[in-house]
Amino acid sequence: MPRTRNRLIAAARRSMLQRAELHRRLDVARAALKPGALVDRGKYRIGEKLDDTAYAVQEQFRANKLPIALAAAAGLAWLMREPIKQYAPKLVNRIQDLATDVADHFRTADDAANEDEIDTLEEEENEAVR
Repeated sequence: MPRTRNRLIAAARRSMLQRAELHRRLDVARAALKPGALVDRGKYRIGEKLDDTAYAVQEQFRANKLPIALAAAAGLAWLMREPIKQYAPKLVNRIQDLATDVADHFRTADDAANEDEIDTLEEEENEAVR
């Protein structure tokens, strides 16, 4: 009898330990499935993914500075295409007017006389050829 009694006592102890372990696991599962815990876990995972993505982007920028700069410039130009179409002709005309004014300012009276002489020489050559 003592053997069977010891077996029963050992079996009762094992079952109590198993039951306690199951209760502990159930409590952990309940705590993990609470809405607050789910939100916290989601925030953590999103934060980790964002950190990984930011690191990967930084590495790409470090490794490919020129292509990324060109792509960024092309993207900005594409975004600004309508304002460029609208204001570019006006800007070109202003630049041309400014260049003409600067050239006129630095042109001396002798240069104007020389141009007149060149025109008359060209006309005389044309008449002589005929």
